[in-house]
Amino acid sequence: MNEFSKQNKNELKIIALENGAFHKAEKLKIPENIILVFLPPYSPELNPAERIWQIIKQDFTNKLFNTLDELSEFIKCQTQSLTKNIIISACAYSYIFSSIDWAI
Repeated sequence: MNEFSKQNKNELKIIALENGAFHKAEKLKIPENIILVFLPPYSPELNPAERIWQIIKQDFTNKLFNTLDELSEFIKCQTQSLTKNIIISACAYSYIFSSIDWAI
C-alpha cells in the first residue's frame, strides 16, 4: 500500500474490494491518499473479475497441471483469448449503462 500511495502522491486512490475477511487485516495501515471501498456481501455481479473467472473456469475444471508453469501458461492463454466483446458480454449489466455515459 505504501508503494502504491507514493505514486502520484497528490492523487486520491480508491480501491474496491470484496467483503472477504482476508481484505480486512486489523494491523494494516492505510495511507491517507487511499480509500478502501468494500462491495456488499454476496454481490458477485459488482465484481467483474468474478464474471471473467466464470468463463475461464469452464475450461479449467477437471484439468490436471503437473507444474505451476503449466498452470501459468493455461491462465495466460485463457486471458489472452478474452476479446473486448467477450468481456463486455460477461460484465455488462443493463443497469450499469443506464445512468453513466461510458466510453467503450
